[in-house]
This record gives sequence, structure tokens and C-alpha cells, in this order.
Amino acid sequence: MAAKTTLNAKNLEALGAQRLAELLIEISTGSAAHKRRLRMELAGNQGSSEVAREIRKRLSSIARAQSVIEWHKVKAINADLETQRSAIVTVVAADDPKEAFDLIWQFLAVADSIFHRSNSNDIAFLETFHQACADAGVIASSAGIGTDVLADKVFTVLQDNDYGQYDPLIAEMVPALGKDGLEHLKGLLVQWLNEAEEEPADADRKILDWGGSGLNEIYAKHRQQAARIALQDIADAQDDADAFIAQQPEETLRAPMVAIAISDRLLLAGRAEEALRILDGVDHRFEMPFEWQEARAETLEALGRVEEAQAYRWQCFEQSLNGEHLRTFLRKLADFDDLEAEEKAFTFAHGFPDVHRALAFFLTWPAPAEAAKLVSRRQAELDGELYELMTPAAEMLQEKHPLAATIVLRSMIGFALDCGRSSRYRHAARHLAECASLAPHIDDFGKAQPHDAYVNELIRQHGKKHGFWSLMG
Repeated sequence: MAAKTTLNAKNLEALGAQRLAELLIEISTGSAAHKRRLRMELAGNQGSSEVAREIRKRLSSIARAQSVIEWHKVKAINADLETQRSAIVTVVAADDPKEAFDLIWQFLAVADSIFHRSNSNDIAFLETFHQACADAGVIASSAGIGTDVLADKVFTVLQDNDYGQYDPLIAEMVPALGKDGLEHLKGLLVQWLNEAEEEPADADRKILDWGGSGLNEIYAKHRQQAARIALQDIADAQDDADAFIAQQPEETLRAPMVAIAISDRLLLAGRAEEALRILDGVDHRFEMPFEWQEARAETLEALGRVEEAQAYRWQCFEQSLNGEHLRTFLRKLADFDDLEAEEKAFTFAHGFPDVHRALAFFLTWPAPAEAAKLVSRRQAELDGELYELMTPAAEMLQEKHPLAATIVLRSMIGFALDCGRSSRYRHAARHLAECASLAPHIDDFGKAQPHDAYVNELIRQHGKKHGFWSLMG
């Protein structure tokens, strides 16, 4: 049974309304956020129209603000935005969808002010405005706004999407826009794209007058890109793979990530042969990303070339030691065959030329016993400078494989002292202390020096590096 002093609704109710009111006034003193929340609750008692008035007033205040949003203010400001958004969705929309739509549109317009003033690049704001896009889609459907009017509004804001705040808007608006609304929006975007590709409009000429042709060209390309991205979203909404492809500039078709996006849509349309041609037509001068390789394997499977797809996955694994290729390969095998294949993969990894890539593979698989074997067999190849790899390796190995963990720690100690990296001495001293704590758990050091002998050798070679030894307690 909870104590009567436990903070919960039941215990607080026992204080009575008057005392709770006094406490809320006391707690909100000096806190603008708490005061705004209380005012919102009071407005709620007067009906949704009063809540709407409070929201509109607050959004206008946020839009007019000019102070820089430092990183430590992000959480509080975003909480304020979330309070306004939630009130629009839960209070106003339930009573007056049209008023709620106007408010959520005003809310989205605040994004420009927020991002312009923020120097934190915090993703929290972007997530909030993306959620507002989803809210706008839901509210628009219940508000019964005309599809042409809605398409015009969407088109207008998409022209000012500098921070990506409207990225999901088209997809979220599909139910409200319907077939006719999407076609109307598509027409507006096509016209906008054509204008950007033709002679600069008057507004562009003004830029040309003071900024030069280079700035004008940048602005035109920005418009073209924004229009093409929006038209791609419409193509997806209409399940039109050809329309999506048509919005890809010719020079981008050989880019792996663009080829993946196209092949995904062609596969959904049942056009696997075309998808494979697109994938195989990319620029192969650089190493292909994992996503492209897996897309190619999936396309081969869609064509019924399952064995070829598996052979390709294995080839990709051998080239990169990317565990995701191996996982997919194993999932496609019959029962028990996967165990044999996994053992084969481990054997291959042990002989991989780059010991660090092999170690990373065993760590992420995870296979700590295999990592310990690798470290013991190829300790001379370990590069202690790679602390981003060695530190987690030592942490994973220390419990059940203390000798391997010690070898990894010594590689980092050796690098710091051999290279005279004084900035790493503090870490090296900590690593040496960790080696000392691991030593009693090692029954046989094998080819490695016992701990005391290792320390004596360090003293012999680096005894004059007082910056390091002064850190040893």
C-alpha cells in the first residue's frame, strides 16, 4: 500500500481544492511555461474557442520572437510547442475542425522563426513539426476543406521548406487531397518546375540585379530540387514508378542511393528486370554501399535467381565482413545449414587481411570467444591508436577472456607511450590499472608477458616519461 506522502493523484486530492490552487500559484511563480499551461487549462473551462484564442496568441508571440535559441533552451521551447500542438489536436479539433486546421497551419508557419533563431540543429524541433504535418492531414480530412483550396495551401508552403519542416506533408495530406487534389497540386508543381527551368521570373531578376548570375542560378536550382522532390512524393502517392523516375535528373541515375530508390519502386510494380538494370547501371568507381548491395540481392531473388542472390551476398560479405550480409545469407538457408555457414564465415574472418575489420565483425556479431582467438593469434597486428575499436573490445572481453582484454589494453598503452602521446597518458594509466585487475584472473599468459614483467619492461623503455608515471597511484 502506497504511503500517504507518495506523490500520486489520490494523495494530492486529499489536500483539497483550495490548497492545491495555492500550491499551483506558488509553483508557477517565476515559470512562464507553468503559467501558460495553467492559463490553457483555465481557457479549456471556457470552451474550445477560448483555447483557440490562447493558442493563436501564443503562436503569434513565438513567431515574433527574435532571441537566439541556445542549446539549453531547446527542451523548454519544444515543450511549449508541444503544448500548443496537443491543445489544437485534442481540444480545438474535437469541437471545431476548421478552426483547428487554421491553427495547425499557423503552428507549421512558426517553423521558420524557430529554425532561423536556433543554432543547435536539434532534431526535436523537426520531429515536432513533422508530427504537426501528420496532425494537419487528419484535421483537414475532418474539416471538409475543398481539395483545390487545400492543394493551393500545400503548394504555397512547399515553396518555403528550407528546413525540411514540410517534408512529410504531401504523404500526410493524401487522404484529404484525394485523387483530384493530388492532380491539382501536381499541376501547380509542374508549372513551378517549368518556370524554374526557363528564363528567370521578375523575382529572380531582382536577385540577379544585386547578387549576380551565380546566386540566381543557385536559387533556380533550389526551386527545381524542391519541385522535383514534391513531385516524387506525389508519384509515390499515386503508385506511379515512371513518374517518380521522370523526376530524377539524368546525372543522378548513376548514384547508388538514387538507383535504390528507383529499384524499390520498380520492384513494387513487378518490374524486377528494369530494377536490376537500374542498379547495375550505377557508377562502380567507388565501393558500393550496403543498401545498394542488398537491393541488388533482393532484386535477383525477385527474378527467381535465388542461388545467384545468395552467392552475391556471400561475395559481399567476403569483401567487407559486413555482418548484415551474413545475417541475411544465413536466414535464407535451411535449418542446420546456417550453423555450418556461420562457422565457415568465422574461419574466413580469422584470415581476413585487415585484423581490425575482423575484430569489429566479431564484436558486432557478437562472438566474443572468436574475438578473443583473433586477438591472441594476431596481437602483433593490433593498432592501439584505434581506441574507438579497442576500448569496446576490451570491455566485451574482460569478463570471460581476460588475457585477450589485456592484450587489447596493452596495444593502447603501447601506442600512447611509444608515440609519446601525452594527451593519451591519462587513458593509458587507466588501462594499465585495468590490466593489473585482470592479471589475477589469467592462469596462463602464453606468449604474452606476465603483468609484473610487462610493467618492468614499460619502466625500462619509458621510465623517463614522468607525465605518465605520475598518473599511476
